[in-house]
Amino acid sequence: MRQQKPNGMEIALEEAEAAARRGEVPVGAVIVDAKGEILARNGNRVLEMKDPTAHAELLVIREAARALSSERLINCTLYVTLEPCPMCASAISMARIARLYYGAEDEKSGGVDHGPRIFASGAAHHKPDVYGGINAGRATQLLRHFFSQRR
Repeated sequence: MRQQKPNGMEIALEEAEAAARRGEVPVGAVIVDAKGEILARNGNRVLEMKDPTAHAELLVIREAARALSSERLINCTLYVTLEPCPMCASAISMARIARLYYGAEDEKSGGVDHGPRIFASGAAHHKPDVYGGINAGRATQLLRHFFSQRR
């Protein structure tokens, strides 16, 4: 019997859990190509890398671009556990990612459906199809638990 591949959001949630174990804000991301093959997966590594841009989304965009030898990730899908911030949303637009699936909403720092709404701007180079709220309960729980441990 053929084993079913885990879906992209499940993998992103695994990466978020791994980030939390490293002491990072639990955000995970994965990029798959048009065939559903994983090009890149990672979680936040801001503290580890001492890099404020080491968000999960940017790490997987960089890795997928290297894997494809292209700065354009046309026909690729990004799964991320938290609504991307404005920096990451801009990178998603620049990379020409076709579809974005995200988990938890980020009313304070989001850049897709909250805050500056990068893709709604006339300055956006590309507007991916966006699907929010995917496994939002689990993604939100990870974030709440992480921050409750820090207070």
